[in-house]
Amino acid sequence: MAEIHEIATLTSKGQVTVPKSVRQLLGLGTGGKIAFDVRAGEVVVSRVDTPHEDPAIGAFLSLLEADIRAGRNLHALPQDLADVLLANASHPVDFDDDIEGEVSL
Repeated sequence: MAEIHEIATLTSKGQVTVPKSVRQLLGLGTGGKIAFDVRAGEVVVSRVDTPHEDPAIGAFLSLLEADIRAGRNLHALPQDLADVLLANASHPVDFDDDIEGEVSL
């Protein structure tokens, strides 16, 4: 990893802006987490990898869990779909293959 020496100023509230070159090197964006470790009088700053938590997905999973616990809205897969899924379960996938047909994102 590249070495960078930057100086930042501590505000009256104890805040500091992480210099842009350091943010870029650590791959930090808005909302990114950093850790401060003090070792032998030096401060080591490192990126903290935290799982992304999407509130919409969290809410959906909570609803799904409630339905599962209550036994609501649960149905078996149609047999033909289950058969296709099982037949392709061990089918190798190359994620670098081109996608055929039109795709809209």
